[in-house]
Amino acid sequence: MLVDRAQIMVRSGKGGNGASHMRHEKSNPKAGPDGGDGGDGGSITIVTDAHLDTLLAFRYQRHFFATDGEKGLSKSCHGANGNSVIVRVPCGTLVFDDTSGELLCDMVQPDQELVVAKGGKGGLGNENFKTSTHQSPAEFTPGEPAIERMLRFELKLIADVGLVGLPNAGKSTMLCALTRAEAKIGAYPFTTLSPQLGIAELPGDRRLVFADLPGLIEGASEGAGLGYEFLRHIERTRVILHLVDMVPDDGSDPIANVELIRNELAVFSAELGSKPELLVLNKVDLIPEAERAKKVMKMCNALRVPAARRVVVSGATGEGLRDMLEACWKLAEHDVAAPWRAIS
Repeated sequence: MLVDRAQIMVRSGKGGNGASHMRHEKSNPKAGPDGGDGGDGGSITIVTDAHLDTLLAFRYQRHFFATDGEKGLSKSCHGANGNSVIVRVPCGTLVFDDTSGELLCDMVQPDQELVVAKGGKGGLGNENFKTSTHQSPAEFTPGEPAIERMLRFELKLIADVGLVGLPNAGKSTMLCALTRAEAKIGAYPFTTLSPQLGIAELPGDRRLVFADLPGLIEGASEGAGLGYEFLRHIERTRVILHLVDMVPDDGSDPIANVELIRNELAVFSAELGSKPELLVLNKVDLIPEAERAKKVMKMCNALRVPAARRVVVSGATGEGLRDMLEACWKLAEHDVAAPWRAIS
């Protein structure tokens, strides 16, 4: 299960108060102040962990509190600092201030750190206020207060290739055929209810990470179906693998289906509308061989898709999968601009 949103509360530790204390020595009754400084409060730090891939842990722990710094002591002893807390998140996590909505950081790199609640600084003891004219100060300063805030995490999958298409276009079957992922497969809409990741191995110790997103429908960019919640994951990918069913069960037009998905991506964000796209014509095994070439050419001409940006495959039989992987690799490596625009 992929959990891609979470909300937590964090609170740093407050600083310890400085001490107000006078030394008492038999040989020197006016020895002066020796009140030490208070300890600093602990901080809350977000750290990315390359071994994590979900936000599931935050379903069970949503409060993270650092400890306070201790007050200063006599004999100029510094109070102990509070214990800090590290909150680990997957790479690809966006950290928001949940109150203001401000994006604090887009945490992409492993071991990236972000201090979200800095501990309060400890107060000054009275020994800091001694001067030539003020030999026995009693004043001290309190420690700084703790910081408390609500945070929101949103996880965007980091993958080389994002699989998009209408429900039942064959994305889950394709992911299973290409990678070690075990996506649920079924002949009904929205089989994929959450993003699935898989790794495809290529010759020469190369590999591609694929993300299978839930099937998109018209209006997905505005919240229809399951698409809106997961469209943001595609923004992390380098290539869009647009899977189209050549023989839709509902009798719809494959050309219109491609245009629909392209528009939904572009409406969601300009970045998606300009990503490199590989058009994958799937389920060709269901087309009579005598009609296959003509149907493919008609579709590609209508969509203005050059030969380098299209592949004819069958996820069920494995036909064309090797060519598709190599085409994805070339696009991911060179990051060529997409040759299409959303239809106005």
